[in-house]
Amino acid sequence: MKVLITGISGFVGSHLAEYLLQEHEVVGTIRQRSRLDHIKHLKDLQLVELVECELRDPFSVEALIASVKPDRIFHLAAQSFVPTSWNSPVDTIYNNAASQINIMEAVRRIKPDCKIQIACSSEEYGHVEAYEVPIKETNPLRPLSPYAVSKVTQEFLGYQYYKSYGLHIVMTRTFNHTGPRRGENFVTSNFSKQIADIEKGKQPPVLYVGNLQAKRDFTDVRDVVRAYWLALEKGVPGETYNIASGSCITIEEMLQKLLSFSKVKIEVKVDPARLRPSDVEILLGDYRKFHETTGWKPEIPLDRTLKDLLNYWRSFP
Repeated sequence: MKVLITGISGFVGSHLAEYLLQEHEVVGTIRQRSRLDHIKHLKDLQLVELVECELRDPFSVEALIASVKPDRIFHLAAQSFVPTSWNSPVDTIYNNAASQINIMEAVRRIKPDCKIQIACSSEEYGHVEAYEVPIKETNPLRPLSPYAVSKVTQEFLGYQYYKSYGLHIVMTRTFNHTGPRRGENFVTSNFSKQIADIEKGKQPPVLYVGNLQAKRDFTDVRDVVRAYWLALEKGVPGETYNIASGSCITIEEMLQKLLSFSKVKIEVKVDPARLRPSDVEILLGDYRKFHETTGWKPEIPLDRTLKDLLNYWRSFP
């Protein structure tokens, strides 16, 4: 099968490419300014085809789909960092909506039998009441950031194109996911990088944090990409599925796990700049609907995920 991954150079995209290359031909989109560190090993061995494409440009996307004619599309490319969305709300919403519309329009005209997975987010749930946990797909969406609003928009667009044009589109609301290559702006990776830098003497033995009381549901990225494949192989078009571990811990508990993997004595300090205007208190997902449809369940324990992530940052000089 020919598989197209938008945002292949990103955290999830690189892991998905590795997973799919076992059996399929993989093409990935990059931009002129894309960093290729995560897929350098794939590029150097010419295992993937990389295509430069500005997804916000409908003509570029049309040419891409006409050239590749993919059987599967995993649409991962997005402005995906929540704090950035506070600083650039218009750009975040436009980027994430326009890119997806261009892809669906091109598929509709050129390769209507292509299956598309839309990578949405648990951030869509936003404000969650205590009695609503664990969160099911039927829970109200109360987004608390421009990024979350952009993901709600993406999901509704996916549903609309499924209903209006019969495109095979499956949406996934993925809860927090992490592992090696996670961007340093994201909390698990940021803490891991700070610990690694302290161990190397590149940073004083003080680790800076934001809100430690938020509760999050963490899944290993390698479990997530397996879920994405199953979403298109066994998922029902037009449906939305939670991808989650089904358990959650506070950010503070996660930090303590990471600190326990280091022998260095480290002081923890709150940095007010790391606090958001509003934050989701708890995200705990119920993935039973997806499990019943596909048989998927998470397999990699959080301790292994965090150790692998910390060792990833330790591997840098």
